[in-house]
Amino acid sequence: MKLLIAIDGSESALKATRHAIGLAQSCRAPPTITLISVHDDSALHQASHFVGQKVVVEHLHAQSELDLAPAITLCKEGGIVPDKMIRIGHVAQELAVAADSGGFDLMVLGTKGRSRIADLLLGSVAQRVCAISSTPVLLVP
Repeated sequence: MKLLIAIDGSESALKATRHAIGLAQSCRAPPTITLISVHDDSALHQASHFVGQKVVVEHLHAQSELDLAPAITLCKEGGIVPDKMIRIGHVAQELAVAADSGGFDLMVLGTKGRSRIADLLLGSVAQRVCAISSTPVLLVP
């Protein structure tokens, strides 16, 4: 089984990672887990005019490494050495493209507790991923 786990540095993402590790360990074939961190750079567009796009990209890459570290540790404790992916762009879109182009069997995402009003107005990343990805998505509350 080939799993893609979305990591954003939250406890919800770590809970999804724990669930995916358990799922992977129950498979007969050796599992493949890839952890993906995606940061949206649109809020830093103005900053890139002052510090340069390279600095913004390096900052987001470093943040992704920090976000991924606890999930990598959890995987290794579960006997799985994960691959990792770091992307920059629209979060839901990047997750869907990575899952669909990477031939993953399942994408696992944690859900965050946002207010119902915000979800109605903005929608959640998980909802958008489910809507645009052709890869099955498991949401872990």
